[in-house]
Amino acid sequence: MTDQRVAVFEIKNYMVIWRQLEERAFAGVSARIRGLVRCSGVGAADQGDYRLDVYFLAPDSDMPEPQVDIGNRRGAIFMPISDIYAFVDILRNEKPIFGHLRGDYPQWTSVTTTNEPVGTGDEDHRLNE
Repeated sequence: MTDQRVAVFEIKNYMVIWRQLEERAFAGVSARIRGLVRCSGVGAADQGDYRLDVYFLAPDSDMPEPQVDIGNRRGAIFMPISDIYAFVDILRNEKPIFGHLRGDYPQWTSVTTTNEPVGTGDEDHRLNE
């Protein structure tokens, strides 16, 4: 039986959206959105379509709590706009990457890589040594 409080999916696609400024309420908290990275992929347990929206907020914005809807396979987390470059860099340069929707502890909703050996890069030039 699958745990309905937690869902893991492999992120297969992402889309970066820049905004001049969008104000939107999340659970009663007004967020000032400057960027959005939409991560989508396939469930590890059920092969369903999942999505995690990562909202990047203006420096003067309030920070909403993470939003998780396991039943609809959707989630949202919030970060300062200054983190967008590092976040997109991970998506561009790591594989595989997973989204974790945590209905039990929404604050643990996350994007992760797998364990890698120290010093592993995109290309290992020592193959012919």
